[in-house]
Amino acid sequence: MSRSGLLAALVASVILSAGSAMAQEQPAGAAPAIDAPTPAAPTAPAPIAPAPAAPAVAPPATMAPSQPGTQPNTAAPAEAGPSTAMELTLPHDLSPWGMFMAADIVVKAVMIGLAFASVVTWTIWLAKSLELFGGKLRIRRAVRAIGKAATLKQASSTLDRSGGPGALLVRAAEEETALSAGALDHVSGDGLKERVTSRLSRIEAAAARRMSRGTGVLATIGSTAPFVGLFGTVWGIMNAFIGISQAQTTNLAVVAPGIAEALLATAMGLVAAIPAVVIYNVFARSIAGYRQILADASAGVERLVSRDLDFRTVAPAAPLAAE
Repeated sequence: MSRSGLLAALVASVILSAGSAMAQEQPAGAAPAIDAPTPAAPTAPAPIAPAPAAPAVAPPATMAPSQPGTQPNTAAPAEAGPSTAMELTLPHDLSPWGMFMAADIVVKAVMIGLAFASVVTWTIWLAKSLELFGGKLRIRRAVRAIGKAATLKQASSTLDRSGGPGALLVRAAEEETALSAGALDHVSGDGLKERVTSRLSRIEAAAARRMSRGTGVLATIGSTAPFVGLFGTVWGIMNAFIGISQAQTTNLAVVAPGIAEALLATAMGLVAAIPAVVIYNVFARSIAGYRQILADASAGVERLVSRDLDFRTVAPAAPLAAE
């Protein structure tokens, strides 16, 4: 055998001995390590080894709602519940009628009373306006008739078919004159004048008192309606504060409806009081004018009585007799 053949045989024996030694040192499960130099061996086990660490990635998945991308989806339903409940509890109708229906029973009673007072005020205004207009018209007519008459008898015949205080004044003076006719032949007429004046003053006072009926109600409404409305407001605000404490919130949307309902009572009190005061003042001036016209009619009747007494001694002038 040549020298090169011996060398090749020696190298082959060394390699075989080394391979058998390595096979004896490695365990049976490490056999694939011999194939480590191959490209598939290092890549396949390396990514699969971290697979047990997958649970470590799972906790971030549970924390995903805290991330900005998912927060609105989870927070929106949580906030939608209270807002929806609040919208259901708050009154949607904030009109006067809606606030009245949502108010407390005491505030409702106050509002109903003030509304009734307002109706009474305008009813008195209508009735008293018609009464004053008709009364002034009749008494002015009587004053003109009394002024044109020369004697008490002429005035009585002119106002025979008419009514009102003017006709009553003339009739009362005529009756008193007839009752005192027998005594006038022996005494002066001063006593008759006093008696006629007394009766006329009583008729005048009764007519003025009758015309003033109803104005006292206007004065009462005008003076008490604001305080009644204020009572309703105080009661309503007290209930509103109680509701605020129970709701444990100072949100304006919760506080405003109760306060608005309470203030509606004060507004209705002013609505009832202001017209009552204005109408009362108007009627007071009108009744004062009516009393003045009554006084003029009474003075005219007294002049006629005095003239009749003078005609008993002095004949009336021709023009007066002709009338």
